[in-house]
Amino acid sequence: MDLKKLAATLIPDTDLLPLEEYEKMYPARDLPKGAQVTRLAPSPTGFIHLGNLYSALADERIAHTTGGIFYLRIEDTDEKRRVEGAVESVITSLKYFNINFDEGAEIDSPLNKYGPYYQRQRASIYRAFAKDLIERGLAYPCFCTEDELNAVREEQVAKKETTGYYGRYAKCRTLSEEQIYANLAVGKPFVIRLRSHGDIANKTTFRDRIKGDITVTENDQDVVILKSDGIPTYHFAHAIDDHFMRTTLVIRGEEWLASLPVHIELFKVLGFPMPAYGHTCSLMKVDGGAKRKLSKRKDPELSLDYYRRDGYYPLAVVKYLMTILNSNFEEWERKNPAADYTQFKFTIEKMGKSGALFDLDKLNDISRTELSKLSAEQMYDFLSGWADEFGTEADRRHFADREYIIPILNLVMGTNSKKRRKDIERASQGVRLLDYFFDDTFAPDYSFPFDAQTVSAVLSGFAAVYDPADDNAAWFAKVKGVASACGFAAEMSDYKADPSKYKGSVADVAGILRVAVTGMPNSPDLGTIMAILGRERSLARLEAARASLAL
Repeated sequence: MDLKKLAATLIPDTDLLPLEEYEKMYPARDLPKGAQVTRLAPSPTGFIHLGNLYSALADERIAHTTGGIFYLRIEDTDEKRRVEGAVESVITSLKYFNINFDEGAEIDSPLNKYGPYYQRQRASIYRAFAKDLIERGLAYPCFCTEDELNAVREEQVAKKETTGYYGRYAKCRTLSEEQIYANLAVGKPFVIRLRSHGDIANKTTFRDRIKGDITVTENDQDVVILKSDGIPTYHFAHAIDDHFMRTTLVIRGEEWLASLPVHIELFKVLGFPMPAYGHTCSLMKVDGGAKRKLSKRKDPELSLDYYRRDGYYPLAVVKYLMTILNSNFEEWERKNPAADYTQFKFTIEKMGKSGALFDLDKLNDISRTELSKLSAEQMYDFLSGWADEFGTEADRRHFADREYIIPILNLVMGTNSKKRRKDIERASQGVRLLDYFFDDTFAPDYSFPFDAQTVSAVLSGFAAVYDPADDNAAWFAKVKGVASACGFAAEMSDYKADPSKYKGSVADVAGILRVAVTGMPNSPDLGTIMAILGRERSLARLEAARASLAL
């Protein structure tokens, strides 16, 4: 068979470069010894999940701790699954978690010398190599229809044989030259398949950078390398791209282990050195006492949008994932509590070999700790950013007044004291804690444990003496005065000595005022809250609470 003629017939492109030209176009990168080139290569489907962030964090840390490059490639060979704006969503979502690319699709970088970074824009490169494989007898056209392939699969399943296109099931593998040209003459659509030379009886040991030595069988499947539209499959495209983008390390999910034999053979027939591979363990959760993989259908926490919409502090999510990715990260952080996590020497050798248990409770604990470290200004920036994107119109209006918000945060978060608040996990909680400082979101629950007349007397009594210029001591002295006038013990010691003499204690009077002003039984320092609200709004709230009473 005249293979050169066949290759020219199947791939008639006249603009393909000689293969050696591509080596010149994409030379070896000039990087320090030991530097790793890693990549994130998602499909533009619009769904970016925790697993993407998990792998991206590992890729980014390995690249940047070794002085290497981390780039973004978009594997858009399946045009049907493409979602508008998906690439921007990947970049934006990862940037939120401080994962930044050095080069790649939609990245403005002087390092962008190994593109295009969209696979559909690299079609001529793949076709040049597919044509070469046909010329060398390592690839051939396949005219099997979908119905024929389904019939083969059904036969294999019935016989309990391995499914796929191989051996005696690879019907087009043995087509004669006359048969091939006859099919082409009548316009039969075709794909290009790899002519595998593997035998599944042969096993080799493969060094996985995460899992260690694993046993791999040879590939015997004649996989599709070019689809009927001339666009490559993922298997073929990724091997060529990883070579010419000079990828040195591929970190991917363990679900790709099944494809490893195919990829090993593709690198071999293409004549490319294979990058190192590390297959990450699946993210698991405990459900009903048993472990299972996180599921897109069952688990909302798999989506990165879950963490952004709920307002998780991005550093907390990153630090939590670091505890899963590298087993010695927690110990390092305990010894270096003030250090930036990027100072930790991330290594692929410390990545887990088996399923990683995703623990939302532990993430929440880390998030509470990280948020408690923020200054009022940092907390404002975090909460304001969340409010702008996910908050209500009222939230955005409130956070436009930075000067008003900062003192509130100092009070509510305890940022000016040693008693930092450590119960806030997310921005969605933190923003709601500020609602009672604004009249349009003030929603009081006037539940008083005393009769209406007593409550009315306390509210009107304090309103008559309230002065926002009072310091805390003077403010509390007036609370005591109102307590005494209304039949409450002004001193706690007096109340404890003989509770029967009083309606309650000064603490109960403060509680009545607290509910009236904040709408809740618990709050930070009430005197400071009233000072922030100001005289007019504080008195208005006391009067509104009094008006709610059934007198």
